[in-house]
Amino acid sequence: MMDPELLEWITARPAELDELEEHLAQQLAEVRADRDELAVAERVLEHVSGQLAEQRASAAPVPGQVGGRAVMLIPHRTTDVEEFAAVRQAAGPVMARQVGEMLGVDVSVRAKLEPLRGRLVRLVARGRLRKLPDGRFTTRL
Repeated sequence: MMDPELLEWITARPAELDELEEHLAQQLAEVRADRDELAVAERVLEHVSGQLAEQRASAAPVPGQVGGRAVMLIPHRTTDVEEFAAVRQAAGPVMARQVGEMLGVDVSVRAKLEPLRGRLVRLVARGRLRKLPDGRFTTRL
């Protein structure tokens, strides 16, 4: 004779397994939908990145010829976003040398550091940064 608890378990188990199968099938459908959305997002990102790269390439100034030498007809101006972001990320006021280290500039060479200092001073003049009396730079609050 069979144990009544075992018989009850055997008869209840298929229903539990059916419920589990339904739950797993629902999760699998959600995972597949997420993967499809990610694939679409990746294609959109590639498309937009390609468009931005084309726009940036076409926006770069083209050198012209003056007296047989290649010169920039309109100087290429860059924004000082990297310098501003480096000062913002710092824990407190920073020297130009510290900003250069954050940006990967060879700070041991003065000729590399001075243009960076000039860009920081320009950000001060534009009101985006503040220069303290000791020469350190901080964000303007």
